[in-house]
Amino acid sequence: MFAYWLLFGLFAVGAVTEQSRRPGDFRADPVLIVLGIFMILMIGLRFHVGADYEAYLRIFDYVSRLTFLEALQRDDPGYHVLNWVVASFDGSVWLVNLVCGGIFGWGLLRLCQTEPSPRTAALVAIPYLVIVVAMGYTRQAVAIGFIMAGIASLARGGSSIKFIVYVAFAALFHKTSVVVLPLAIFAGQRNHFLNALAVLVAAYALYDALLEESVDQLVASYIDARYESQGAAIRVAMNVVPALIILFAGRQLCLDERMLRFWRLVAFAALACVPALFLLPSTTAVDRVALYLLPIQVVGIGRSIFLFKSYGFSKALVVGYCFAVLYVWLNFASHSFAWLPYRTVIQ
Repeated sequence: MFAYWLLFGLFAVGAVTEQSRRPGDFRADPVLIVLGIFMILMIGLRFHVGADYEAYLRIFDYVSRLTFLEALQRDDPGYHVLNWVVASFDGSVWLVNLVCGGIFGWGLLRLCQTEPSPRTAALVAIPYLVIVVAMGYTRQAVAIGFIMAGIASLARGGSSIKFIVYVAFAALFHKTSVVVLPLAIFAGQRNHFLNALAVLVAAYALYDALLEESVDQLVASYIDARYESQGAAIRVAMNVVPALIILFAGRQLCLDERMLRFWRLVAFAALACVPALFLLPSTTAVDRVALYLLPIQVVGIGRSIFLFKSYGFSKALVVGYCFAVLYVWLNFASHSFAWLPYRTVIQ
């Protein structure tokens, strides 16, 4: 467990030693960049860490025997083409993981740099979004990385069209990420009707390119088969706290009107996942939605420091919350054994 606690400790020290900056100050934080590089290396250079590591090894072995066009025609073509390129240069799956970890880390750091306390926001991501998701679910992690980069673009004044482009790249690595497309309707500054029209056009294009041939399989897998995801309830529950913070104390979080509107929409989606767990026949379908809403924790928990008069006390609460999440997951999660011990390809 030492490696995970080391990662957590470094980000915790970074968080408690930083000074909050004014909203709208998006300057790069050199300390956060250094910490981010270390995080990316831990994600990318892991060896047989994560519940799906063996599955990704099989994918790499399978894709290495395909032609480029065959890899391009597989589901989630971005991930399969990346495997094909690495295999064609006699690389290994760790290089695929490193590239994927780099994309995820880039998206996370890009989002954190838009926050008043970037290192605190990054710390919130470490226990679950980084250690569990990025080190366990490679394709979904890349998709989330692109989504976070898209959200950061919105925070910097980018258009809803740019956000849609980021979601399109996310869908190349995991097609289920298209579920976040409706967020673009209210993400832009222009007329919502035009945003809705852009989303419909993008949705049709992505459906035609990525989903049309596999939609029956998706329905059968996520709905008809009544698949159960053991982590669904946990992911849904973890999104509830930041969702409630944003809905009931959003004005105190130093969010501009545009981003407050955006995060409130995400918060409503996160809360809607709670009854959906009991009403829908497949918790896996709900889990996929909750997975792509995880960035709400970075903003909701990260900005909760503004809810208290004492800056030191608020930082201590956030660090304590993150510590508790990591401790509980490492010691009590049913699949944490797949992450223990942490091993690296560097022997």
